[in-house]
Order: sequence, then C-alpha cells, then structure tokens
Amino acid sequence: MDNALVIGGTRFIGRHLVDELLAHDYDVTLFTRGNRENPFADDDRVDHVEGDRTNDTAIESAAMTVDPDAVFDCVAYYPKDVRAATRIFADCEAYVYVSSGAAYGREEIPKREGETPLESCTPEQATDDSFETYGNRKAEGDRAVVAAAAEGVRAMTVRPPIVYGPHDYTERLDWWIDRVNRFDRVVVPGDGTNLRHRVYVEDVASALRIVAERGAASEAYNVGDRRLVTLEELVDLIADSLETTVEIVHAGPRELAAGDLALEDYPLYRTYPHVLSTAKLAALGWESTPLAEAMDRTVADHRENDRGGVEAEPDREAEERVLDILDTL
Repeated sequence: MDNALVIGGTRFIGRHLVDELLAHDYDVTLFTRGNRENPFADDDRVDHVEGDRTNDTAIESAAMTVDPDAVFDCVAYYPKDVRAATRIFADCEAYVYVSSGAAYGREEIPKREGETPLESCTPEQATDDSFETYGNRKAEGDRAVVAAAAEGVRAMTVRPPIVYGPHDYTERLDWWIDRVNRFDRVVVPGDGTNLRHRVYVEDVASALRIVAERGAASEAYNVGDRRLVTLEELVDLIADSLETTVEIVHAGPRELAAGDLALEDYPLYRTYPHVLSTAKLAALGWESTPLAEAMDRTVADHRENDRGGVEAEPDREAEERVLDILDTL
C-alpha cells in the first residue's frame, strides 16, 4: 500500500497517524471539514480534501478523487457513518476504524477481543450525541466492520483506551502534570492503586498502520501501553520526568467530601480497573513506547504549550480543604 486517506487528521490521533504514515513512505491525503488549523498545510507530501465526514456524498467524492489504498477512519462517531464508509471504500486494500475500549460491555480483567461482550446499541443510542452513549455507538461501529468484512471488505478495528501524548486536547493528563509541576503535595484519590489502561498516542498511530498492513479482515485489535501503572505510579512517572519530587496524599470518599469532591471527580480515575489485553496486536509485531520515554515527550509538550488541564476538574482550593482535614487526623 502506498496511498492513504486519513479521515480526520489534524488534531490528535489523526495528526500522529499522518506523521507515522509519512515516516513509512505513504502518500497521504487528509479529509477534514477545514475548520481547524492544518498542521500539514506547508507539507507538500500531504494533500487535503475538504468535506463533512457525516455527508456520504462528500465521502464518495473523496473516494473518487483520492482512490486510496488504505483508509483510516479516526472520527467515525455514529454507526451509520461506519456503514457508509465501508460501502464507499469497499474496494480499498484496507479500511481501519478507530473504535474505543469503551465499546466493551462487561467489566472483566483483561478485556479481550472476541471474548468480552460489546455494549448493545439501540436505534436511539445510535443517533444520540451524548457522552453516555459513546461506547454503545463505538460498539455498533465495530459490528458494522464485521458485517462489511462478511461482504468481502478488508475492514478492521483498533480499540484504544484513554489516549495521551502531545497535542492531547482533552488535557486529562495535563491536569496531573500541572499538579505535580506546581505543588509539593499531590492528592491522589483512593489508595493510589486505581488502575485504568492508557495508551501513548504514537503507539496508537503505529497500531493503525500495522493493522492496515498485517491485520485480518473483521478482526478487532486492542491497543494500550504494554506495561500498566496505577494512578500513584503515574504521578511518580510525571515527577521523574519533571525532575522533581512530591508528597502523595491519599484521600478516600470521606476526606474528599471536606472539599465537596468525589473520587470520580479526578481525571483518569475509574472505580473498576479497566485493562485491555494487547497480546493480539503484539503478535502482529507491534510494540509500545517505554513509559518513561512516552512521559518525557508528553511533559515536554505540556511545557511548550502551557496547558493547565481540564478546567472542570477539582480546583486546588477544594483540595486544600481536604489536605487540612487530613493534617488533623
């Protein structure tokens, strides 16, 4: 394969995917609405076709204009869009759909492709745009990929959990980097052993390319850091990258209540462990970036862009009330 079409390639995962494809000598075309700054505007190796990803006519026009060997669908949030894309790009050598670990519908450790059931999706959920139905819609997109493969389309799925790294507009990890960078004491919800799978964005990009080149039609592939760390270990990784030390202070539900906070208010916290098996992807020859190296790059981007983290999460004033309570115990 020489020619790739990236649907959505200017913001986060798609942006890193374009870099990955260019590094492996692909000719790349972006398909976006053109509403955001294009980081590849001055790169003559990257073409750009403008259009709305939810408009089937625009997608059909892009297919005829580009005639891609491989299609990477980074911004398909509705099942109908996956069904349309797999039909329109049926003759391509590879169609890779970016799904999500949220598509899994049962809590078990680890979650495995083809074994752990997916979320169900009602017709109402399939067209809803709320966060609550995100996993349902992604799961239905996965089923659309399987249905297309049954019709002869070489369509595949990649399922990442929480993605972090440079250009992360969610700023979930930035919130923690900011805390470690600015304060000597960092509140960690619970006992610090909370485990939620994360994945470095460049590893998602390499997974997408490898699945396009080596994956099997109809198959889904989990992608995640090969070594998982707890929330407390994550804070330690950040501190090491910042070349600083912090005191980690554990706070349970009762202590957090002093600041009108709850465990779930903290970015990246999840009550039940969320772990994806990545053995299937690794069997294709994929490897993940060492955690210290991934964190160093993420912290460098944080410093360069002066991001403080998501605004809706716990503010320091509330945490100070929690720390005051803990200091009296």
